[in-house]
Amino acid sequence: MLRYILKRLLMLIPVTLGVSFLIYGCMELAAGDPISMIAPDATGEAYEALKIKYGYDKSVFYRYFLYISNFLRGDLGTSISMNKPVLELYMTALPNTIQLAVTAVIFGHLIAIPLGIISAVKRGTVIDNCSLAVALVGVSMPNFWAGLLLILMFSLGLGWLPSYGNTAGIKSLILPAITLGLDCTASLTRTTRSSLIDIIHQDYLHTARVKGVSEKIVIIKHALKNALIPILTVSGMQLGGTLGGSIVTETVFAWPGVGRLLIEAINQRDVQLATGCILMTTILKCLIQLVVDVLYAYVDPRIKAQSTRGKKKA
Repeated sequence: MLRYILKRLLMLIPVTLGVSFLIYGCMELAAGDPISMIAPDATGEAYEALKIKYGYDKSVFYRYFLYISNFLRGDLGTSISMNKPVLELYMTALPNTIQLAVTAVIFGHLIAIPLGIISAVKRGTVIDNCSLAVALVGVSMPNFWAGLLLILMFSLGLGWLPSYGNTAGIKSLILPAITLGLDCTASLTRTTRSSLIDIIHQDYLHTARVKGVSEKIVIIKHALKNALIPILTVSGMQLGGTLGGSIVTETVFAWPGVGRLLIEAINQRDVQLATGCILMTTILKCLIQLVVDVLYAYVDPRIKAQSTRGKKKA
């Protein structure tokens, strides 16, 4: 298992380099002049001085390799639009994004897993069809549309919840978390249903029923436990996806997270800030997926046994 973890960590190196090259290149090819963005009135000597200060008098390849060398030393550079270290800006926004992502995933699990279980047990009934319809709507509805509908209903219509920012405590978190969690709910409901349908008619569960074990215990304790691997996979992907894909939701609700910070960086042509945000989010998503893969060994003893045999052969 340790060798597997080290191998996955080493794979982060080419992934990071590839992502950094693509993002840095795309930002450089984007329309607009970064110096004109941060200093629209700068002309002549002042303009040239700013170009030298931020390295825009050098070629893009020189700036990229300088960025990578600094990144390997833990330096993400300085934001030219905010004049602050990128790492400081990212770490300031990250807790808000994590708070939103974790709340959205928890909301999704609280709704999706019971709904998926009921749908699998009541397969082919009206309840099953209704849950599938809900899942389809959740997958099909864009985040920005769902967010606007929630704002119209609960903020402008009823006045119960704030429509933007995070100044109202937990109330500010409810609408963006529900918006972000809808997609998680839909995907997880379908995954839970499909996994349980494949398992609930297995022979060992039939044996448990013959022995007098209640159907509730059979489903929760035995069937659901063996259906956890695909559920864990989707959960890990959803958590990583919400961390990296909350840009639209954070923009709609003016949530001060990494997604909104990234949008501001792109609008300002801030190459250092945009590249740093995407790189750090990529690394975070890879680490989350690694944790999910390691959890497989504790959920499925067969995976742990394979890992142990591979270690002994080595």
